Amino acid sequence: MALAAVLAAAPSAAAQADSGQADGRVPHWELKQTGTDVRFRGLAAVSRSTAWLAGSGGTVLRTTDGGRSWRDVSPPGAGELQFRDVEAFDARRAVVLAIGEGEASRVLRTEDGGATWEESFRNTDPKAFYDCMTFFDSRHGLAMSDPVDGRFRILSTRDGGRSWTVLPTEGMPDAQPGEAGFAASGQCLVSSGPGDVWLATGGGATARVLHSADRGLHWTVAESTIPAGDPARGVFALAFRDRVHGLAVGGDYRASEASPRAGAVTRDGGRTWRQSATPPPAYRSGVAWLPHSRRAALAVGPTGTDLTTDAGRTWRTVDTGSYDTVDCTPDLGCWAAGEKGRAARLEW
Repeated sequence: MALAAVLAAAPSAAAQADSGQADGRVPHWELKQTGTDVRFRGLAAVSRSTAWLAGSGGTVLRTTDGGRSWRDVSPPGAGELQFRDVEAFDARRAVVLAIGEGEASRVLRTEDGGATWEESFRNTDPKAFYDCMTFFDSRHGLAMSDPVDGRFRILSTRDGGRSWTVLPTEGMPDAQPGEAGFAASGQCLVSSGPGDVWLATGGGATARVLHSADRGLHWTVAESTIPAGDPARGVFALAFRDRVHGLAVGGDYRASEASPRAGAVTRDGGRTWRQSATPPPAYRSGVAWLPHSRRAALAVGPTGTDLTTDAGRTWRTVDTGSYDTVDCTPDLGCWAAGEKGRAARLEW
């Protein structure tokens, strides 16, 4: 259904999103059977009807009917690759990122719905390990690697992922010892508008958020309030609804460890971060603003989904299912994906 029709049928859709309710009901995930048990950490929501999933074992799935059926469009011979991010422009065009040391980090793209794939980048630096991608539009995008020679490495495309160039590192601050990104949800590198991009870190003494206003050429850095100091702790995911208002979630991904202060908020484009007054109660790996809302967002992780209706100041758990990543679209479509082939769409 077109957005205009949705809003005509439910004029208070934005208000319902801000309140976290529709017709008195809390929004809930409706599971969609994918027919596989792989773990999906890559998710690209195109609309309420179309979404792409990318996961372990070189698996890529696509739905164009709201999750009623999924088509396996995995690249041939990709069984050894671990896809952790997918960025899709529509039902036919998508770019996927495989992670790992050296040549395990690759980028592949399709223009025909996954019928054929082209490998457009293969990392040849044994010190690089790519984690996440983001696109500003259908042509301009970035991918990020853990630090190489003391600085995060940024890969850039200007042709929709057909070719990639490593950007110079002169404008990148030095990394902390042990600092890295987390390839947990495809949300450690996110963008908003034509040029702003943010990079989330952990593993070092402090969990930080780096910001660039010129598509990755020059960066500033700010400390978040989410604890780090251990390879398993830090900021795992970011979401910005514009170039000013952002959310950060994370914690400690080990199930045996607590994750206090797992949420943070910025209102100045990431220059400063404030701890959530009531953060998510456990580690969260994905976060997304609800469409057409200035205050409502979802955070997901292995132990549940949390909802905020006050722009990240407080969070409450609304579902206990396991998800790793979440993404929303302007036509009121929100999708989540995770372990054991789990995929779901938000229903009101």
